Order: sequence, then C-alpha cells, then structure tokens
Amino acid sequence: MSTTATIDQAIYRIPNLDCAAEEAEIRHALRDIAGLRALRFRLGARELHVEAVPGSLAEIEASLRAAGFAPAVGTGGETGPLHEHAHDHDHRHTHEHGHAWARAAIDWRNAMLAPTLPRIGAALALALAAELTHAFAPPAWAPAGVVLAVLAVALSGLATYWKGLLALRRARLNISALMTVAVTGALMIGQWPEAAMVMALYALAEHLEARAVDRARGAIGALLRMAPDEVEQQGDDGQWRAVSALQVPVGAIVRAKPGARLALDGVVLDGRSAIDEAPVTGESLPVDKGVGDAVYAGTLNQTGLLVLRVTAAARDTQLARIIHAVEQAQASRAPTQAFVDRFAAVYTPLVFALALAVALLGPWLAGWAWHAALYKALVLLVIACPCALVIATPVSLVSALAQGARRGLLIKGGVHLEQARRVQAIAFDKTGTLTEGKPSLVASEALSDAVPADVWQRWAATLAGASDHPVSRAIAAGLAAQGVQPGPMTDFADRPGDGIEARIDGEQVRLIGWRAAQAQGLGDAALAARLAPHQAQGRSVSLLVAGGQVRALLAVADTVKPHAPEALAQLKALGITTVMLSGDSSAAAQAVGRAVGVSQAEGGLLPQDKLARIAQLQARHGMTAMVGDGINDAPALASADLGVAMGGAGTDIAMEAADVVVMNDDLRRLPELIGLSRRVHGVLWQNIALALGIKAVFLVLAVTGGATMWMAVFADMGASLIVVANGLRLLRR
Repeated sequence: MSTTATIDQAIYRIPNLDCAAEEAEIRHALRDIAGLRALRFRLGARELHVEAVPGSLAEIEASLRAAGFAPAVGTGGETGPLHEHAHDHDHRHTHEHGHAWARAAIDWRNAMLAPTLPRIGAALALALAAELTHAFAPPAWAPAGVVLAVLAVALSGLATYWKGLLALRRARLNISALMTVAVTGALMIGQWPEAAMVMALYALAEHLEARAVDRARGAIGALLRMAPDEVEQQGDDGQWRAVSALQVPVGAIVRAKPGARLALDGVVLDGRSAIDEAPVTGESLPVDKGVGDAVYAGTLNQTGLLVLRVTAAARDTQLARIIHAVEQAQASRAPTQAFVDRFAAVYTPLVFALALAVALLGPWLAGWAWHAALYKALVLLVIACPCALVIATPVSLVSALAQGARRGLLIKGGVHLEQARRVQAIAFDKTGTLTEGKPSLVASEALSDAVPADVWQRWAATLAGASDHPVSRAIAAGLAAQGVQPGPMTDFADRPGDGIEARIDGEQVRLIGWRAAQAQGLGDAALAARLAPHQAQGRSVSLLVAGGQVRALLAVADTVKPHAPEALAQLKALGITTVMLSGDSSAAAQAVGRAVGVSQAEGGLLPQDKLARIAQLQARHGMTAMVGDGINDAPALASADLGVAMGGAGTDIAMEAADVVVMNDDLRRLPELIGLSRRVHGVLWQNIALALGIKAVFLVLAVTGGATMWMAVFADMGASLIVVANGLRLLRR
C-alpha cells in the first residue's frame, strides 16, 4: 500500500470480477462508504484500485466480502511487475481491528458457496436423476426426486442464491436476483426437477462463460509473460548474479544470453545480436542490434551475448506501458458497449415487469390457470438474463485490442477502435512518417572522365568521413555500403558555408554545395542542367572539386519507407483519400508524394497551416485521421478525429498524445487498423443481433407455452457461448 498524509491506496484482485455487471454491483455495494474517494476497475486483470481516507479500507473490504466479491490483496501473479501492490495492509488491518475471525468466516463461506466444476458436474447428474424420477418413477418415489433436486440446487446454486438475496435486499435486479426468484418460484409451485436443472445449467453457463472470457484476457497476459522475472546483473565486484527484475534500478548493467528474452529495456554496451522484437513492435523479421542501439523487454535475443545498461525500471518498460495502455483501453467504454450497457439497464426491469404482468394478469386476460401463468412468468425471468447481451461487446473489444497489440498497433481505447472504420481521409506528415527521417546517399555520378571512379569515390569517402555534418555522414555511410574505403589525407579544413577540403594523393580536394560552386565561378549552365533533376526532387547535392574542376556530384535525400507505396495503395483500395502535409520544400514534398502515391501533396506548411488543412479535410470528407511522429505534429494530431503516431518504441510523447501508436513504423498497419475496426463493428452487431434474436424467440415461446425453464437457461447459455466464440474470432489474424 502506498500512503500519503490523507489517502490510502490498495489494489485488490477479485476472482469473480468478470464484466460490467460485476463492476456495477461493486459500485453499488460501496456507494455508502463515506471514506471512499475513488474506484478504478481493470477488468482485464480482475483488479480493483481503491483510494480512501485512512481507516476506511477495512470497511471497504468487509462490504466487498458481504456482497460476494471476496478481495485478495494483489501479489503479482498474472499482473506481474507492472503494478504496485499492498502486501502488508491486509495483516495490519487484521491486527488493528481484530476482525480476523470475521474475515476468515466470510472467506470460508464464499469459498464453500462457489460452484466448482466437480460440484457442477455432480449437480447436473443429480438434476438429471430428479428429472428421470419425476418422469418415470412411481408416485411413491416422489420424495426421492425432491431430495435429489434439493441436493442439485445446493451444490450449484448457493452462491447464486446468496448474491441474489443480497441484490434483492438492495432492490437490484441483476442476474443473480432473477435466478433466485425464478428457482424459488419453481420450487414453490412444485417444479422441483426443473428448478434443479435450471440452477445446474446456469452454474455451468457461468463457468463456461468465465473460461471463454479468460481466453481473451489471456491474450494480454501472454504479452506480459514475455518478460522474464529474473535478469543477470553485474555487481560492484564485477560478478554476474541472477536477481529479480523488479529490483534492478535504472543505470544498472545486465546481460542477455543467446536464446533468452530480455527482462528490461536498455542500451547495448557490448556485443551484437539479432533481436526478435515482435512482442513490442509487431515486426516479424529479426532486427540487428549493436553498441548504442536500444532494446526492449520481452524481445528475444537470438544469436549473441549482449551487455546492456538498463534505461527503464520493470514497471516502466515499453512492454509494460503497452500492456497498461491496452488494459486502460479495455476499461474505457466504446460507443457500442455504452449503448449495450444502457439498453441492458432498461431491458432487465422491463422483462421483469412483463413477467409480473403475465403472472398477475394472465389468468384474467388470457384465461390461464394460476399455476400455468406463474410458470410462464418464471420462464420469462430466466429469459430476462442479460448476460449474452452484456458480454457481447467487451469480449469482442478485448480480442481486437489484443490482436492489434500483437501486430504492433497500440489502440488506446475502444472508442478509437470503433472510430477507425469511419475514417474517410488520412493526412500524413512527410519526414519520419512516409520517409525514413534521416538523409542517405541516393545518387552519385562522375562529371568528368579525368579521374577514375574508384579514385574520386575514395576522395569523397575520405572527406565526408572526417565531417560531422548530417549530409557528410550520409555520403560516408552510403559509400561505405558500396565498399568504398577512405584513405589518408592532410590539411583537413571544415569551412562553414564553403564546404570541407583536404589534401589527398597530392591533390587539393573539396566537397562543396551548389551555392559555393556558384560563388567560386564553377556553376556554369551545363552543371546547373546536371543538378536540376536532383534539385527538382528536393535532394541536397554536394560537388566534389579537384584541380579547379567539378569531378562528381553526390545527392543526398530522405528516402521513402519501403512499404509506404504499398500501404497507400491499400488505403486507396479501401476508399480513403490520402494527403501529405509537410513543412519541407514544395519540390521535396511533391517528389515524395509522387513516390508514395498520395492523392495530394503540399509542402512549406507551418504547424498552423497543417491545422487549417485538417479542418478543410474534415469539412470536405468527414472523419479525418492525422499520421505523424507524435512530436512536431502534436497540434495536428490533437485536432484530427483520430491521431496516429508512428514509431512508438522509444517515443514517450507519441505514447501519451496519440489515439493509436504504430509501434514498428510500418505504414501497412494503417489499412490493418481500418480493416480490424470494420471487422469489430461487424462482430459487435452480429453478437447483439444474436443475443436479442434468441431472447426474442424464447420470449414468444414462453408466452405461448412452448418453452420450459431449463430450455430458457440452455438457450441463454448457448447465446452467451455463441457471442463469446464469435468475439474470440478477432484474435485470429
């Protein structure tokens, strides 16, 4: 527990916290506690975060237990190193308040009431035996059938009964209350076998539902388990020791052996290796890492031993932040989910009122027998269970968010996931979004035959390698990639505005720009004509001068990302208008726009100009997304209907500011995002239609006498499992 002067905080893991229905029950159970300050739910981890005034936590725990939600103070487990847990406050409250026996009694009661799978199996067998006894045994065996039915209800339904009674006492019409009334009514009118079968089937449905939902949650938990709990840390004596990743501070030296997963984020100090970064970035191919490169927790070190300096504590790693963002997204209410929750809040009382009307008015208006009218009403109560409807949306959203995270798409809320399908136009920044964001050598050519190619290339590599200018570094790297090695030189000089020069092989060699060449009388019309195609594409051209003549030109530019044209083509195929908004020159913007295939490219834009363009796109096309690097495009990202940041790994501002983060810089994730959003929308409404359609059919059957209570439970169980299975389809790529 973390304590300040006025607020206590605790994190409880609640095993039966499954969906929005349980969240509503907990909020209702705690609403009258004066010391409660804040509740935050993490349904994906079954956790409740509580803030309260000192001395109130014991009352909160007691109220949770009394409501049937036995809390366990967090101890890691599936929540791992991401969260801080209150290990000691449970014991302190026990000793200070002297409630150990009461707490133990309530916990024992909840444990005894909870239906386990063996109990459910036994209850189903007893309920079936009660049904057979009622149908085929002689009347003398009736008491045996009653005993079998009571045992079946006791094995499978005591927890439901307890929660139902508590809900009825608080005038809450939740599913437990509906089942309690329905089963009690069946027992009262002598339908013992049916009451037993209803309760056993309901317990089985709850168990299967929880298992299915856990599969969706497990997709997030699997990401968390990517990071190992221990890491080898170098001590002050230089020895390597295995320690808990939670105990390793920022700045510590750790190592990762070949074949091991990294436990923490860090920077490589020694070694080279290929790293599988799929858990963090979704990148399918291994990435080569060497000294100075950043690496991330949860990634797999494939080939070499790496020594790292830790750059983030265990709970602050990129992987931990991704999981935390996904869990926050799960907790947020998407538009469809909010609609379903509001609908369910009206639907359940409405069907309860209908059941009451059938029981009281059926005999008067339809001439039914009182016994038959009451039975129809009880069937309606069972049908009123909103489980399939309520669970239809969160399972689908969790599955889609998990699938997005696997692919390197960090979607920070169900609302953004649903909105993506409605995007009609996408505006792209140029540098770092459509292009690599760093200069590289894209062309080099001789302008004179007087110097052999291998000679002038070596001269250029020698000069460029001695300068720190970004253009010079790009030239040196490009020539090195072609196998050109620098040679010896003397009298090196770097003259800002006039380029660099040195004596090489007895020649005075210079590397200058076009303006310097003009100033020195070297820029004639013929040279200008040779440079014009490069300048039209926004390239930076350097000229190699030796013996008073221009011997070669070398062009440097920010190159287009390899998959950008493919991604833009896919977006166009989806009917989306693509626009590039750049602060670079118009020539450079037009060249990149043609290369990637955007519908429109604009250059020379200031941040306020980009804002105006976003507003124009929204007015012309409707919902508009902005894709940028999350730093210099922050105003445009904020004003767009959907902000997408590229390169989330290592970019804190992008993680905080954007609605969606593409973790691996692969623009092809954008059409995947649109496709995933459209799939989610389809699955959500399929689930809603299935849940309501099945209930509508059984409402009619119940009123006309064609449905029994156990059939209604079976249908409700089937509807829940169908919508869960349909939602889990989104986990498939």
